Amino acid sequence: MKKQNFKIYALTALLIGFYSCNSNDEVVTDSAAGASQFKVINVTHHDGHPFSTGNSTNSPTGKYVANPGGGVMMQAFYWDVPSGGTWWNTVGTKVTEWSNAGIGSIWLPPASKAQNGAFSMGYDPTDYFDFGDYNQNGSIETRFGSKTELVSLITKAHTENMQVYADIVINHNSGGQLENNPFTGTQTYTNFTGVASGKFPRTSADFYKNSFGNNDEGAFGGFPDLCHAAPNVQNWLWLRTDGVGKYYKNTMKFDGWRFDYVKGFGSWVVRDWNTNVGGFSVGELWDSNVNTLNDWANNANSSVFDFACYYKMNDAFDGNNLALLNDDMMWKRNPYKAVTFVTNHDTDEIWKKELAYAYILTHEGYPTIFYRDYEEWLNKTKMNNLIWIHNNKATGTTSILYADNDEYVARRNGYNGNPGLVVYINNSSVWQERWIQTNWANAQIKDFTGASTWLPTTQADKWVKIQCPPNGYSVWSINM
Repeated sequence: MKKQNFKIYALTALLIGFYSCNSNDEVVTDSAAGASQFKVINVTHHDGHPFSTGNSTNSPTGKYVANPGGGVMMQAFYWDVPSGGTWWNTVGTKVTEWSNAGIGSIWLPPASKAQNGAFSMGYDPTDYFDFGDYNQNGSIETRFGSKTELVSLITKAHTENMQVYADIVINHNSGGQLENNPFTGTQTYTNFTGVASGKFPRTSADFYKNSFGNNDEGAFGGFPDLCHAAPNVQNWLWLRTDGVGKYYKNTMKFDGWRFDYVKGFGSWVVRDWNTNVGGFSVGELWDSNVNTLNDWANNANSSVFDFACYYKMNDAFDGNNLALLNDDMMWKRNPYKAVTFVTNHDTDEIWKKELAYAYILTHEGYPTIFYRDYEEWLNKTKMNNLIWIHNNKATGTTSILYADNDEYVARRNGYNGNPGLVVYINNSSVWQERWIQTNWANAQIKDFTGASTWLPTTQADKWVKIQCPPNGYSVWSINM
């Protein structure tokens, strides 16, 4: 998806379709003196195995798991990163630090030559096999650098036990030459037979409108709309051993894919790509409707960005209504296929980002960190602490213990010997305290963020009193 200039709160149509999941409400009474009664809200249970990052380890090959179920992804770019062919090298200087922090994968921008050459962010692709080594579209290098520099970056990331995901734009192309188009009766910019790499030549027969029909699920920005029903397109994108997908995976050594604008083509395209090419995949389906996200993820056999969670966090944290976090989200519906995020290159609307990161890094799903949040805008020490908590404590299913306008408390129930955690988020301007029920009896716990110095011991019935700083969060687990 390209840079958006509108505000989230203006997208009223996208805010329609949230669904509530409140099927497991129950009243829990604390038997200890002085403990108040409250409702356990929206206790969520998921089929299948719960997430686990395993036990804490410091081995260089086992600090994290770079897939849904553990680990953290870094979006390693932002819109209009510096031009001049330096970005691959810039990212290369970061990967060791990111790896040491527990980040398990990096998502790179579209790496191939696009219509605007050295000035393009890559979302207007011309030649999928020109990684900055052919003189076309006004430059040899891409905005991000040369093929040699890209290969070096990927190699270094793998050395640091990190996966690398390619941003793949296959809805549309740009930069083709004019040709007489028999399907439109006009001239169109759909002749890509002269691309410098000589690979994936295509003509008007490979774009809508063509012999397969007038259109597919959606076009974008007036660009020629690639027809995935065309055999030539299928062959070059995912079937051929020297095609785009397999070349990126087997020669360039990408480990997975972020599919751009998947609203523009059928979910079967991603499913077929995944079947024939393999690797992790996540789709950009810009929609707040959980049913839409979940249906697409299942049909595509792919993860999907959790826009439902994104919009709910925006309303909850910036709108001072944390009870909205009880509502349905993709990570609740299908956690193994939910990629959560706070900011990306297209949209940056959540103001209380620290609270939002505390949320996604303690809950189920595959959390993504935005480059500028981590490197420029937020407290890196706090971010690293949350990454450590995610990789070492955030295991098991999730139970939401309490939520109102200002306070939110949730419990990760632990898995395979890992005790899990309790996260307490406070959106008010004063310290808050609350009795909650843990999974631990007669155990000393502590706040692993260091915000609270309390070292309480849970009662025999597993209840304990915890606290949370103003406009902040605390994360509690067994003191071990």
